[in-house]
Amino acid sequence: MMFSHTKMERPVRWLALAGFMGTGKSRVGWELSRRLLLNFVDTDKVIERISGMKISEIFECYGEETFRAYEREVLKRTTHLDLAVVSLGGGAFVNPENQAVLKARGPVVVLHAQPETIYQRTFKSDRPLLKVANPVERIKSLLTERAPAYAQGDIHVHTDHQPSEQVVLEIMEKLWEYRHAQDSRSGE
Repeated sequence: MMFSHTKMERPVRWLALAGFMGTGKSRVGWELSRRLLLNFVDTDKVIERISGMKISEIFECYGEETFRAYEREVLKRTTHLDLAVVSLGGGAFVNPENQAVLKARGPVVVLHAQPETIYQRTFKSDRPLLKVANPVERIKSLLTERAPAYAQGDIHVHTDHQPSEQVVLEIMEKLWEYRHAQDSRSGE
């Protein structure tokens, strides 16, 4: 039996998913990668693999600065990949250096959710930044602080009250719009 290799038409060959913790980057990223037939890379998982520690342990033992150094290096390396959906840690896109590197490589899709939704999705997890007396207020504060950075994304999608399949479909639609806009700019 002969198999014919047909080139799959994709809106992009690489993209990054940014946004606050609990907005769905890992789940949506994995589903999106399957839909686009791309590799899925979760930068937090890569950091845990290369450090031999959980993110919470890195924060606890070495502090946020060490974690962010790992993160910067992993992000730079992911931009050399092809055929990938890269899920970023919640604070990764806040760093202007990271923003520049990621946006130069391909589209950055920012996922958004309300503070209460984020809390419901994360309260059972071990999130160093939420180990405070009032986590919802902390989420609101961090969202406000990070809003200007997240606004720099190329595509924005809200994940509140939507199944991941619907979020993926919305991202796909917006990726095609992004591609057509890029093609128009380059005269294709």
